[in-house]
Amino acid sequence: MRSTRSTPMFAFLLTATTAVFASAAEQPNIILLFADDLGYGELSCQGNPEIPTPHIDSIAKNGVRFTDGYVAGPNCSPSRAGLLTGRIPTRFGYEFNPTGPLNEQPGFGLPVKEITMAETLQNSGYTTGLIGKWHQGGTADYHPFRHGFDEFFGFLHEGHYFVPPPYNGVTTMLRRKTLPSGFTGRWVGNKGLIYTDHMRGNEPDYDADNPITRGGQPVVETEYLTDALTREAVDFIDRHDDKPFFLYLAYNAVHSPLQGADAYMEKFSHIEDIHRRIFAAMLSNLDDSVGTVMKQLQNSGLEENTIVFFLSDNGGPTRELTSSNLPLRGGKGTLYEGGVRIPFMMQWKGTIPPGQIYRKPVSSFDIYATAAANGEGVTAPKQVEGVDLIPFLTGKNAGTPHETLFWRQGGKSGLRHGDWKAVRMGGRKTPGRADWELYDLAKDLSEETNLATSNPERLAELVAIWEKMNGEMSDPLF
Repeated sequence: MRSTRSTPMFAFLLTATTAVFASAAEQPNIILLFADDLGYGELSCQGNPEIPTPHIDSIAKNGVRFTDGYVAGPNCSPSRAGLLTGRIPTRFGYEFNPTGPLNEQPGFGLPVKEITMAETLQNSGYTTGLIGKWHQGGTADYHPFRHGFDEFFGFLHEGHYFVPPPYNGVTTMLRRKTLPSGFTGRWVGNKGLIYTDHMRGNEPDYDADNPITRGGQPVVETEYLTDALTREAVDFIDRHDDKPFFLYLAYNAVHSPLQGADAYMEKFSHIEDIHRRIFAAMLSNLDDSVGTVMKQLQNSGLEENTIVFFLSDNGGPTRELTSSNLPLRGGKGTLYEGGVRIPFMMQWKGTIPPGQIYRKPVSSFDIYATAAANGEGVTAPKQVEGVDLIPFLTGKNAGTPHETLFWRQGGKSGLRHGDWKAVRMGGRKTPGRADWELYDLAKDLSEETNLATSNPERLAELVAIWEKMNGEMSDPLF
């Protein structure tokens, strides 16, 4: 005879299970799509008619496009440090961009004491995954697992070949200091390999001691890397669509080396310049990959319970890739707008009204703050300098998310305060030798007219703010 005492216990378990599902439903998934070296002016929704990007554009169409979206640094690693911690990386000494063997030196990486977005979400019940580029330290102390990620598939350094030698299925353009047979400019072979000397140096040794790894173990990857990362992202969503998750999908496209897959090269065969054609192939491949990820989100029935962000880590290195930052001045490595203002959009169907264009300054710091503020039981650390963007996008807050934004990288210094921008482009070892420049971004988006001489009072005001904030910063860790 069945005991009647089991009924209350069953009811208790049912109630507890229901509560768990209810709690999970109140924790929206977070997908962070991060492009690499994508210029401000390259997407269709940013005004480029040459390379269609309908899938990336759909995020803006279904949500919001930020015209004044900024990152924490003008190159890969500091920008990612700011993104993951939600604060100015110079505060904790993460100022410069380790490349090559520096990735493997002790002390080169995101400090363990820093609390990343992944750690905060993981400690609040989220399953966390990093797929793609890390570039926050290449030694064991700085592994993604030690910064809050449950899963990792990708590489640890600043770059990686999309297809390794013998470069099957792609057209590859590599930088060389010296071209074959005394050629100058560009050497084009008949087997899919092109050399160019326009950068006056050799292609970096991206794959040196930098394998594709799953977790902590190297794997042999045979797919074009953008496609492989997309495959892993789709699988991650499919495996975890029954629980709240955070997916940081850090593509290395459109970062060098320049390698365009055959099908995409054929798609853009009408572009005469092979340099530009390879870039177009890489960007279109990235766009289709974003479309595949968004389709999986739809298949899993998670569109209205997922906040999706898309942005680039910094401005495009135009001379290297052709990646345009127009109408902005400068690019990767500079603190002009083209270095730190990036394509940035987000969607949260059913919560953010679609089709918005938001024209006030926002920051990559805000991703951390927004994720934490909108997840049940999630609390961001007090040091996070971002703000929850949702009230600004739903009309509940008519203010400005950020009145002031600060940058420092050696002798390069920058401050946006309101619509005014002060910038100083000094060298790493000679920071004091460059003069401050002043621009009114409301009237001069391209930073063409330096008002430092004609408006010294305004310049002095901005420099004073920069110097006060600079006093709060740490010395560089490396």
